[in-house]
Amino acid sequence: MRMTTVLTVCASLLLAASPSFAQKAKLPTEQDYYPMVKIPVPKGIVLEGGGLDMMPDGKLAVSTRRGEIYMVSNPLDTTTKSIKFKLYAFGLHEVLGVHYKDGWLYATQRGEVTRLKDKDGDGRADIFETFCDSWGISGDYHEYAFGSKFDKNGNMWIVLCLTGSFSSSVPYRGWCVRVDSKGKMIPTTSGIRSPGGIGLNHKGEVFYCDNQGPWNGTSSLKHLVPGSFQGHPGGFKWYDLPAVKSAMGSRPDQPKDNSRFHLEMARLPKFVPPPVLIPHGKLGNSASGIICDETNGKFGPFKNQLFVSDQTFSIVNRVFLEKINGFYQGVVFPFRKGFGSGNVPMVMTKDGSMFVSGTDRGWGARGGKPFALDRIYWSGKVPFEVHEMRIKPDGFELTFTKPVNRRTAGDVKSYSMKTYTYLFRSAYGSPEVDHTTPTIKKATVAADGKSVRLVIEGLQVGHIHALDIPGVRSAKERLPLLHSKAYYTIWNIPNKAN
Repeated sequence: MRMTTVLTVCASLLLAASPSFAQKAKLPTEQDYYPMVKIPVPKGIVLEGGGLDMMPDGKLAVSTRRGEIYMVSNPLDTTTKSIKFKLYAFGLHEVLGVHYKDGWLYATQRGEVTRLKDKDGDGRADIFETFCDSWGISGDYHEYAFGSKFDKNGNMWIVLCLTGSFSSSVPYRGWCVRVDSKGKMIPTTSGIRSPGGIGLNHKGEVFYCDNQGPWNGTSSLKHLVPGSFQGHPGGFKWYDLPAVKSAMGSRPDQPKDNSRFHLEMARLPKFVPPPVLIPHGKLGNSASGIICDETNGKFGPFKNQLFVSDQTFSIVNRVFLEKINGFYQGVVFPFRKGFGSGNVPMVMTKDGSMFVSGTDRGWGARGGKPFALDRIYWSGKVPFEVHEMRIKPDGFELTFTKPVNRRTAGDVKSYSMKTYTYLFRSAYGSPEVDHTTPTIKKATVAADGKSVRLVIEGLQVGHIHALDIPGVRSAKERLPLLHSKAYYTIWNIPNKAN
């Protein structure tokens, strides 16, 4: 008994003398801030998620790669006991986008946008209308089509995968097109390879995710600007079509093989570089769905930021963007892991919930399930995170969701940075190349403790700047960052006048 008492007292003294040891046992997790609800899918339903949208009656529309659309009632039930699935439509062709507007549900299939309506009110669609089918389809497995919600001008944006990874066998494969409110198709951008999702920011601008492959050394988030070239020349032949000539003018020059993104940006006026390069093997392998937090704080402290899912890693990442010299660039942070399957579509609801669905058929995913439907929401607790990372003429400014401990945040040893980029080439993917190690010269904490100014020697245009922040602690709880890594892509460095 005495020996047990002595050991207990010693252990207590050790814990008291070692706060870091005690902290590790109590460190909060993603689940503490963004709990996840695993929505059970009834037996007999193969819910290989392709599209998500909330309906006016509170039901969640879920489309599948197998061509079905289900209506999920009571999707916000945290206990999941009252959640019910009902088949709304079937017999469609790989529906990778569903969006409600003015009484119709618009479904993006491989070969067309179809609009559906339940006229008699029995919960099943009974009107199916072809809204637009002006692009081609050859039957190749790779010819996916992802559709956005409607923009402020009433246009739906469609990104069309190439025929395979390298070529375009039928019109507009490897392109983005818009479909106006009358169903007319407008050629919009070239250079698409293999999209995984498409979405709008809070300003109504359109972005999509392209996946690693030819002319895409890694997966990335790209900005769709009408008339632009997104990087893959496989669909250049369609510039000869009259509709393209009138909408977009002449074709761009061929990009140079084994070049670099920023060099081609300077050489090709129509080339819009990816605002964010997503590090392959670190934050995913197959970027997919995009959603913007427009809940005005109901999803936590990340108002108007973008969230990007990854199919292979079964995760969701967070993106902050800024526009420098007319081009978007920014940073991607880890956000939430633990989803059930390969994440593809996402939707954010007005109450502050994020629904994510996915599939692993043919693609593989870490989630472990062949398909899944998951929901996360904000618990009301604010995580200690880097909120924004902004480029400065001589470094970066970091803002935080909570005040920082001044001693740790003002110590340059709390930070480290490496940079690298990828080859811009016709071969499939790229290794990391052109590695550098910038020097963090100074870390200055703002008076309010909510931001830190890093002076850095050795910023590199065209590179990912991988910042690791293991040493910074919060002011009150002395907690480390929930996610200590950030990856900022630089295309432009502002001058001091900016």
